[in-house]
Amino acid sequence: KMASDSPESLMTLCTDYCLRNLEGTLCYLLDNETLRLHPDIFLPSEICDKLVNEYVELVKTDSIFEPHESFFTLFSDPRSTRLARIHLREHIVQDQDLEAIRKQDLIELYLTNCEKLTAKSLQTLVSFSHTLISLSLFGCCNIFYEEENPGGCEDDCLVNPTRQVLVKDFTFEGFSRLRFLNLGRLIEGVNVETLLRPLASLAALDLSGIQLNDVGFLTQWKDSLVSLVLYNMDLSEEHIQVIAQLRKLRHLDISRDHLSSYYKFKLTRRVLNLFVENLVNLTSLDISGHTMLENCTIPSMEEKMGQTSIEPSKSSIAPFRGLKRPLQFLGLFETSLCRLTHIPAYKVSGDKNEDQVLNAIEAYTEHRPEITSRAINLLFDIARIERCSQLLRALQLVITALKCHKDDKNIQVTGSAALFYLTNSEYRMEQSVKLRRQVIQVVLNGMESYQEVTVQRNCCLTLCNFSIPEELEFQYRRVNELLLNILNQSRQDESIQRIAVHLCNALVCQVDNDHKEAVGKMGFVMTMLKLIQKKLADKTCDQVMEFSWSALWNITDETPDNCEMFLNYSGMKLFLECLKEFPEKQELHRNMLGLLGNVAEVKELRPQLMTSQFISVFSNLLESKADGIEVSYNACGVLSHIMFDGPEAWGICEPHREEVVKRMWAAIQSWDINSRRNINYRSFEPILRLLPQGISPVSQHWATWALYNLVSVYPDKYCPLLIKEGGIPLLKDMIKMASARQETKEMAR
Repeated sequence: KMASDSPESLMTLCTDYCLRNLEGTLCYLLDNETLRLHPDIFLPSEICDKLVNEYVELVKTDSIFEPHESFFTLFSDPRSTRLARIHLREHIVQDQDLEAIRKQDLIELYLTNCEKLTAKSLQTLVSFSHTLISLSLFGCCNIFYEEENPGGCEDDCLVNPTRQVLVKDFTFEGFSRLRFLNLGRLIEGVNVETLLRPLASLAALDLSGIQLNDVGFLTQWKDSLVSLVLYNMDLSEEHIQVIAQLRKLRHLDISRDHLSSYYKFKLTRRVLNLFVENLVNLTSLDISGHTMLENCTIPSMEEKMGQTSIEPSKSSIAPFRGLKRPLQFLGLFETSLCRLTHIPAYKVSGDKNEDQVLNAIEAYTEHRPEITSRAINLLFDIARIERCSQLLRALQLVITALKCHKDDKNIQVTGSAALFYLTNSEYRMEQSVKLRRQVIQVVLNGMESYQEVTVQRNCCLTLCNFSIPEELEFQYRRVNELLLNILNQSRQDESIQRIAVHLCNALVCQVDNDHKEAVGKMGFVMTMLKLIQKKLADKTCDQVMEFSWSALWNITDETPDNCEMFLNYSGMKLFLECLKEFPEKQELHRNMLGLLGNVAEVKELRPQLMTSQFISVFSNLLESKADGIEVSYNACGVLSHIMFDGPEAWGICEPHREEVVKRMWAAIQSWDINSRRNINYRSFEPILRLLPQGISPVSQHWATWALYNLVSVYPDKYCPLLIKEGGIPLLKDMIKMASARQETKEMAR
């Protein structure tokens, strides 16, 4: 058993169930619109936190899940629902949502990329000030803006009734317990120093993406600050001198995105030495993306060869020889240092090998998608060219990144491409059902949110790595809707079209009839006929054409509604045109006739096949040698069902019924009884119904021949089916019938 294969906890299952069925479980609807908590419900923070955090996750990653306007109001009264630690993200949360929970004693509040929050929410934060220990406002780019109504309403009042104004007077005054603060990507113009001054003892501060020329104020926490993140801040000598005074630091991140902007600062040996000497508690350092001004490496002559070592004394990076012990984490992504032999750290992010790349994805996914997409691109190369040794970890990290950044094009493109290589057959054995389902979910999310060609193609290709329909059964409707959606687009990429038709065909092959009916109602038949129409207009018979007919053959199997749709949408007209345009295409003929066999099995639809033109076409195809006996066999099958309705149903003068019967006998006698077959029967019912009748001996003979051939060539598969469906007594009775032909009885016996 694999770790990822253990079932979800009962807590997780209950949370998920309640969120998807709020009305049936925790809530009732007031006035048909507002959700209200049942009065006898009291939930502790362990449960409420999970409900809120899972809700945010579901809204973000599950397209079928409907968000509720009034969800956060369920947690407005701490006497019945307690919240302590919540993580909210993106557009899911608005000012009124935070306002609704303002009476809660929150300890931890993470607001990540919540672009809809304005300065109203800053005021709401004050109501948590006496309990809040941990706060993140990462990427909340509008939270310091308020709407200002201009005093005198002049002419522009109508054009621009509200202006966005930066709030200047907010500070963390009164947030006496706040220790951990993330202000990443804070809007320009806010005075960080004034904002933070009231905080007595900060332990962790993240100022990612903020440009500060003077960070001297940080020394006020030199006795308490253990973690400092200055990602993408333009550094200078002054910054370095301040950092060196923060002697309690255990985690320092001065990494940067080397593509983001021109950057004067270069890391030197002296700076690294300064950190090592002064920051004696350091366990984690990130200097990713930096250019080294001088050589910090030990000459390769001196590099002790042999086993790679994490001992500081053997370090290939000279300044790190002064470390007391190896670092827990060292960020070297997109620097030249990650390729050295001896790096004194347990975990290194870099681009040298799979382990470093996975460490990078893990470290940067949440807040740095621009770096993560490049790391996933490296993983894609590893998965494509070499072999992944940490497959499960790789898959889980890519899934997390795709879920986390559903709207980031670069991550969707590189992530979906990596998934294709990570799910292919050579890795199949290592993956649990649960993990493979997670892959399918993120792939479908990607197809849903991205109409972009590359993402669509990667997602379709990845689905081809799964057993279809079995592994897609749990998302059956959704996957069909998405594929039909792709096929119904007016401008189409040839390769996507081919893969999507292939998938559609596989999805309706060997599935239950209710599935086929549901997919038929989604417009499947119409979509396939439109594709055929387009190909016919271009005079091309390619895989798309063949797959489309094959898909129609599959979806009409024992499904009368779909057969009727085929006829109603001029399917027969297309059949005749294709036959005429592509007289040599054997596969095509087989698929088309297989489909017509399904139509002919439906008694109510047979009169529509009863025209001189159709009967002549079917009769002529009896002589066809296309695809072995398949085309001739199927044509004969269609005619057998028509004959079974008796002479009075034969409403045409030409060709004569007797003449067609004669040609049918001749055709059946010409087939080799041991032919191997290109056909797959799920049930013999349509064949067996032709046995107990005397109206058309030739139909009886065709049915007996079909059964004889299948049970003798594929006994393991078809003998049990024949017995199960009651074929034996039917054959015995037929042997006693006077009207049956002698050779038919012989075969039956």
